Amino acid sequence: MHKFRFQGFMVYKDARGFRRELKLLSKKSFPKAEQFCLASQLWRALDSIILNIAEGTDRGTDKDFAHYLNNSHTSLNEVVACLDLAIDDGYIIIKEYNEYLDKAEQLANQITAFRKKLLDNPLK
Repeated sequence: MHKFRFQGFMVYKDARGFRRELKLLSKKSFPKAEQFCLASQLWRALDSIILNIAEGTDRGTDKDFAHYLNNSHTSLNEVVACLDLAIDDGYIIIKEYNEYLDKAEQLANQITAFRKKLLDNPLK
């Protein structure tokens, strides 16, 4: 059992891995001129996915936690929009785009399933 229960959630662990991979890709692929623009926005959205999972964990009710998971999902939507802009601007190739879009979909499914579980069968 973790002192901080969010650290034990698979969705949290997978979100951290997704963040790590996508941050490395953006550092490698985005031009320096985007460091304080699109890359910065992408990194904030990636951080927000994880931070909302962590913040929601100890809210008063699982309904409150589900709200934070919804916020996490909306940040993931923002990450996907950043990927759309990156492919449009030629910063990443289609293979990378598709790979991370697939990973984003998997993470979205995890967040949605966890949120549904909380609302249907609250954690003890």
